Amino acid sequence: MERKLIKLSGVVLLALILAGCVNEQQQPQKPAPVEPVQPTQPVQPPVEPPPAETVPQPPKFQSINWDASVSPLIAQMLKADGVTAGSVLLVDGVKNSTNGSLQISKATAALHTALDNNTQFTLVTPQQLATAKQTLGLSAEDSLGSRSKAVGLARIVGAQYVLYSNVQGDVKTPSLQMQLMLVQTGEIIWSGNGVVQH
Repeated sequence: MERKLIKLSGVVLLALILAGCVNEQQQPQKPAPVEPVQPTQPVQPPVEPPPAETVPQPPKFQSINWDASVSPLIAQMLKADGVTAGSVLLVDGVKNSTNGSLQISKATAALHTALDNNTQFTLVTPQQLATAKQTLGLSAEDSLGSRSKAVGLARIVGAQYVLYSNVQGDVKTPSLQMQLMLVQTGEIIWSGNGVVQH
């Protein structure tokens, strides 16, 4: 009986506490008194002219005749001694080692154009190159950047030769260097230099 009484008094106490919480929440709050606002004259900020905007200039690319720049060197390379006719050639993208910006993708495209109708080499196709880059874990946009990467890719696609090209010097008067490398040994079997034509 005593236990029931203790339980009952606990329940009653809990009910009173809860009723007090609910009761407190239901009592309306008295709003805080609002003080009247004095009207003021709007203050006009001083009018300043807008700052002159300076738009950054995009980099100016030199207008270079890449076809005229690469064609003489390709003609020399195709006459080089020690090249086996019908061999597979991997054309590495042209590197920019100058002190400025150049449209290197156009230079690489000019290399491919100059080699399109040659009878000395069979070129590695862009599809073969993309598959080989994927095999090596390189992105499709990865410019090889080094002779060792180029030679590694050439081995995967079964090429016997790699053409490595580099534009160097001052961006206003750059020179073009090309090297034809034998994939098996890494030996440079032909090298040529030329002035980039504007």
